[in-house]
This record gives sequence, structure tokens and C-alpha cells, in this order.
Amino acid sequence: MPKRLTCRILLTLVCILSIATYSIAQNKKTVPAQRDTSKTVQLTAPATPPKGPKPYKDVITDKAITRKGLVWVHKMDEKWFFEIGDSLLNRDILLVNRIAKAPANTRSGFFGYAGDEINQNVIRFEKGPNNKLFLRNISYSVYARDTSGSMYKSVMNSNVQPITVSFDIKAYSKDSTGSVIDLTDVLTGDNDVFFFSPSLKSALRLGGLQNDKSYILDIRPYPINTEIRTVKTYSRGSGSTTVLGLPQSTGPGGYSTFELNSSMVLLPKTLMHPRYYDDRVPYFTTEFTDFDIDPQGVKDVSLITRWRLEPKPEDLDKFKKGIPVEPQKQIVFIIDPATPAKWVPYLIQGVKDWQPVFEKAGFKNAITARQAPKKDEDSSWTLEDARYSAIVYKPSDIPNASGPHIHDPRSGEILESHINWYHNVMKLLHQWYVIQAGASDPRARKPQFNDSLMGHLIRFVSAHEVGHTIGLPHNLGASSATPVEKLRDKKWLDQNGHTPSIMDYSRFNYVAQPEDSIGERGLLPRIGDYDYWAIEWGYKSIPAKTEQEEKKTLNDWVISKANNRRLRFIHFNGMDPRAQAEDLGDNSMKASAYGIKNLKRIIPELPDWVNVKGENFDDLDKIYDEAVFQYMKYIGHVIANIGGVYNDKKTTDQPGAAYVVVPRLIQKDALQFVQKNLFETPTWLMNKKILDLTSSPSTDQLSSIQDNFLGSLLASSRLQRMISSSNREKGAYSIDEYLDDLKNGLWTELKTKKPIDNYRRNLQKSFVDRLCNLVSPPPASPVSFGGITIFIGPIIDPRKTDILSVAKATLRVLKDEIGSSLPGYNDRMSVYHLQDVQERIMKALKVD
Repeated sequence: MPKRLTCRILLTLVCILSIATYSIAQNKKTVPAQRDTSKTVQLTAPATPPKGPKPYKDVITDKAITRKGLVWVHKMDEKWFFEIGDSLLNRDILLVNRIAKAPANTRSGFFGYAGDEINQNVIRFEKGPNNKLFLRNISYSVYARDTSGSMYKSVMNSNVQPITVSFDIKAYSKDSTGSVIDLTDVLTGDNDVFFFSPSLKSALRLGGLQNDKSYILDIRPYPINTEIRTVKTYSRGSGSTTVLGLPQSTGPGGYSTFELNSSMVLLPKTLMHPRYYDDRVPYFTTEFTDFDIDPQGVKDVSLITRWRLEPKPEDLDKFKKGIPVEPQKQIVFIIDPATPAKWVPYLIQGVKDWQPVFEKAGFKNAITARQAPKKDEDSSWTLEDARYSAIVYKPSDIPNASGPHIHDPRSGEILESHINWYHNVMKLLHQWYVIQAGASDPRARKPQFNDSLMGHLIRFVSAHEVGHTIGLPHNLGASSATPVEKLRDKKWLDQNGHTPSIMDYSRFNYVAQPEDSIGERGLLPRIGDYDYWAIEWGYKSIPAKTEQEEKKTLNDWVISKANNRRLRFIHFNGMDPRAQAEDLGDNSMKASAYGIKNLKRIIPELPDWVNVKGENFDDLDKIYDEAVFQYMKYIGHVIANIGGVYNDKKTTDQPGAAYVVVPRLIQKDALQFVQKNLFETPTWLMNKKILDLTSSPSTDQLSSIQDNFLGSLLASSRLQRMISSSNREKGAYSIDEYLDDLKNGLWTELKTKKPIDNYRRNLQKSFVDRLCNLVSPPPASPVSFGGITIFIGPIIDPRKTDILSVAKATLRVLKDEIGSSLPGYNDRMSVYHLQDVQERIMKALKVD
């Protein structure tokens, strides 16, 4: 595919921040071993024991600047001491590290901006021998939650948590209820507990710490957290790096200076009541191996992540009666002060749109957003403080937004979230809306939208990202519950919206036709039926004594809703055509036909719609690429039906099959659509007026598009699914019937002796070559990854399946059909082409 098209494909990257260990070696003196013939020889004498703690007043003198909070922080000249109370020992503390200020030339894809999380650990302080205080790095991947049970001790004995830092106790508190330690060396140095994770440090090509250019800026304690601000300067490599297998430019070498913030947040002593994960109403999860839950083995447990919403004590009676009440602690998002003022109200409204959703789950005013406090209102507030959730504005050309959250690994309680709002997401929204809604909304036919329209687009994205921060993943199958014709019904759309979930990747209503007079309410996504149901399932209180009892109630709820398609979650697995990004409606062929009809209206108008006097044609080039990419999405949505399998998650008490092969007639309809709308040359897509303004005729997009989709149709994995489906289900669309239909649609000219145009000739050559490759697969290709070269071959070896046999048979039939048709052709290029193809087939089949 040409570079200009592949650049349009938005990849959602996920960066996994790893937890590692760090240790500080203590200087030890050794003395020569003394020989004693009467005893065992001691080769090395024990290290000289460190000097014991000093009196408090000798360590924390009158010159100390002291701040009190979760820990007491004392600054003495250039030294920083923590006074850690005994009550804090053995308590879990979440350590969240973020970039507070970032250099402009040290970025890698989505990473390297102010506000980015760079590491996360759970730590614990504990007393050690010889006047030591240890810092352990805690993992909850293996767990026995019942501390009184017989299994707990055994599990703990086999899962000792690593000691990552050892501190000398410099003094004990005045009342002997705490220990004073010196953190200066730890915080001025470099480690993967308080600072960058190794993976992200590598991605940013950061080298060694420059000690003379690094220092502690400030440390401020608060009642449940301590905020540590440092300046770190690293040497930096030049060139490029790889993030998740994708090349990323890292700019020039030299040095990179960051301002980093480490938040130490005390995790609650009393855990939030956890709720078990259910595939049918998915949430993001925290996971561990539990040794208690199954008396005859172990079980991998997934708990959903959710905010801790609990009624106030005085409202408990009303809450039990089902009357919505305000929670003890509201979910609050603070808007980054750097956000352009005109977009702030829309971002806030996107958060508040979830208020009625939570009210159905029993909580009024559960979630809100507000502007950041001014210095005179709250001098302690900072964007990086892990006590606060925020929508962080990033002055970046990345067209994206994301909604991660931080949670307690023991219970799934969400503690805070930083929604990342990249400035250039507005460019993406503009392109999407022009292409998908331009036929219906005259406001879209401009190079720049008015603030009201852009504001409402921002509101929709804000609400979508907030959905992630409250626990909800993408429900890419939600839109399949809407009948296609309802997407043209204004009254129905005003009431229901075009998809039941804002967590679907369905953007705007591209099915609506101009004559339908669909307004903004029917064109834009909004919170829908599934979102109300999912929040009720995840957050509504259940009067159950145990989690198992609660699980039974939740299961009953799901079963009672199972027949309502609008309340269904369909998992994306690449095989279920109902769960696709950017699609609409319950029939891909009908929806895509309407979409293509609108594209035919829109594309000729684009030069006028995005024209700005005195500017070049870059914007036209980009918006045209977006139109072509939208066309490709429509084709892809349809192709997913071929060899497709419906998958509905079920439990043992639900009737029906969990896996159902897409019906044969639907698959044949999908192939017919592709033949008509892709393989019959869509000359309308190659708009000459636009191409003459934006590109040189050195490459051909359309042939590349056709070839790539043909490769998808002939992928061995798809063909094998069709074979397996036929084995399981009588009457399924068989591989031989499918290849016959595909061949006949690609070679219609053989019957009519019609001249074959250049696009069709290229497509037919590709068809033959791909079948020949199934007959004689090319050798595995070498691929380098992380300095290691591996050889990639086909996922399925066609030689060991019916794929090879059917491919050979199809080539034989085609060879004979070409031989019969050639004498009737007078068009010279067609004759050359058919002779060439016939020779390729004979070579592959080894026919003289």
C-alpha cells in the first residue's frame, strides 16, 4: 500500500510500564581473616557494623525545614530526610511516577510528554535488623487473600517480595514511634522505583544519568501522599528506536533534561469490596492467581476496576431503599490549566454526561469536572499529584486522546486517572466529520469548523475517554444492534442514537442520506443503552454476604438481559463481523452501500470545501486520503463476513451455541458486494481533478487497494476457517464454492470477450499469482526484531490442507477457460495479458 495511505491508519499504541528492582549497596570494610587451627577457618570477617542511630536532635537540628504529612520531610542543607512513623510500616504505598516537564526533542510516538506516566510500583517500608529500614517492591500477581487461612503462610513463603533499597536508620523519632532515614542518594541517583521504567527509558533512548545536572527540586508531604519533584538529566542516543515493533524517530543525541514527579500514595487499609469480572459485561481488570478460591487447585482471578462509590452513613437507609444518593467521595476531573479556554466547557460536559448513568446505579452527582484551582485558591494543587484526576492537555501533533487509570491491584479500586488530550485530535475530528457527515451536515463543508460544532465533537471524545477511566473497554460490537434502515430514521435516532454505546468505535452516521434530514443528535455518538447497563452492572450495590453470592446475582442480571441486543457486548477477535472498528448497523453490505453513495457525493466537492486562499493543496491531499481510507473501511467491514464466525460469550446456564458460522447466503452477498464495489473498477474513487492537484502519476492507489484486499480474501487463515466451518456445519459456505465464485467474478470478460482494462488486468494477475503462491509457497522471509532475525512463513501450510487441492483445481479450470476465450480476443493488451497469465498457471502446475 502506498505510504500516503498507510500513514492514515491510526494505530492505537499501548506502552506497558514494567516494574523492576533497585538496590543500593552499603560500603563494607573487610579485614584479613585470622587463622585459628582449632576452629573452622573463616575466610572473610563480617563487615564492620554501621554506627547506630544518633539522638534525634543531632540528626534533625534546629536548622531543619520540616513539613508534616504522610511522612515528615526534613530538609537539612542539601540533605532530605524522611521520618516514617511505625504506623506506616508494612502498609502498601502506590508509587506513581510522571513527567512534570518534558524536553521537546525527546519523544517516541505517544510517549515523552508532560503528564505521561513513566512507572508505577507498590512499595512497602519495613524494619530490618541492625537498625535498617527496608523498602520492598510488592507484587500481587500471586495472592491468598484470606490471611487467617492455612494456605496464606505457604503462599507467602514461596513469594518473598524483593528488598530493593536498604536504609540506615539515622535516628528514631522523639517519641520513638518513627524512624528517620536519608533519601538523598536514592532521589538524586537513578533507579526504576522512583523514576523511569526500563522499557520507557529505552524507548526514549535515555542513557546514563548526569549527576552534575540532576537534583532534587522539592518534596511536599500531604495527609495521604507525598509528592517528590526532581530534575533529571540523561545522556541521549540519536537516530531511531522501536516501540511495539514500530520505528520511531528520536531526534539528535546530546542530553535530555526532565522534571519528574513521584507520588507516594497510601493505599487504603480497608479494601474496597471487589467484583468479579464477567466476559459478557467486560471491564478493565486487575488479575492474580488465587490459592484460596478453589479448594482443589488454583484459579486465575480477574476483578473489575471501578471507582469506590459508597453512600454516606446518613444516607444508608435511603440507599438501601433504592433512592439515589450522593457518594461519600465524588469522582472529580480537573481540567489542565493549559487547555484552550473555549474547549473547557465541552470537556467538562463530556464528563458530566455520565451523571445520569451513575444515578441509575444508585449515585447522584457521582462524577463531575471543574477547572483547576488558582494559586490563591489552593497553592498545593499540581497536575502530577496522584490524588487528583485530570484531563491533561498536550501540545502535540499526535491526533489522539486516551483515558488510562491507576488502580489498587488488591481490589481493583480506581484511584485516579489522567486523560491524555492531544491538541491535534481536532484535526482528526475535522477529517472524520467532513467525510462521514459532510453529505448530511452543511456545517461540515468547511476547512475549519465553527467553535460550536468542534466543541460538540470534543464533548463526544471527552465522554468516550471518561468511559475508559470508569472501567469500560471498547464495545466494538454495540453498533451491530442497530438496524441499518433505522440509521436513516430521524425520530428513531433522536430517541436512541446511532449506536447503543459511546464505547464503540463508531464515529459519525455515514449511512444517513441528505434527503433524510438527520440532525446533530442523529449524526454524533452519545452515551447509550449499553453504557447505562454496564455501569449499573459494575457499580450498583448488591446486598450479598460474599463475592460468590454477588456473582450469582450478577449472573442472573446478565441472563435476564441476554435477549436484548442493545445490551450486548461483542468481543473483537478478528473473526466476528459484528465487532469491527468504525462500522455501523446490523448489515455491513447495506451500511457500506450507503456510505459509498455518500462518498460519491462528497469527493467531487472536496476541492471547494477545504479550499483556503493562498494555501497549497496539503489539506486537500489529507482529506482526500481520508476519503479513500473511509472507502477502504467500508470494503473491510464487508469482507469480515466471509469466513466469519459469530461469538457470543455464554455461561453453562445459557442456551444456544457460543460460536455460530456466518450464514452461507450472507457470505455470498458479501463477496458479491466486493466484486461490484471494488473489483469492478471504481473509477469514481480516482478523482482526476484532485489527483492532478495533489499527486504525480507515478503510483496507482487503486491497484494497491484492490491487490491488498484480494490478498485478504485469499489468506490461508480465512480459507482454513471456511474448511473448518464446513466440517462443523452442513451447508456452510465451502472453500471450493467460494473460490469458484471469486474466480467467476474476477474473470467475467472471458465470457463476453470484452477488452480487459488495466486495473482488471492487474487484479487478475494478482489473483493467479496468489493462487500460485498457495500451490508453491515462497520461502520464509527474514524479519529482524530487536537485533534478532527470525523467519516468517505462512500461519497455515496450504500443502497439508484442502487449500492446495482447491487452488490447483481453480487454476486448472481457469487455464482451460483462458484457452477457450483467447481466439475470440482482438484487443492486443488483453491478448498479451491472457497469454502471460496462462503461462504463469502452466509453470505453477508444471504443465508443458
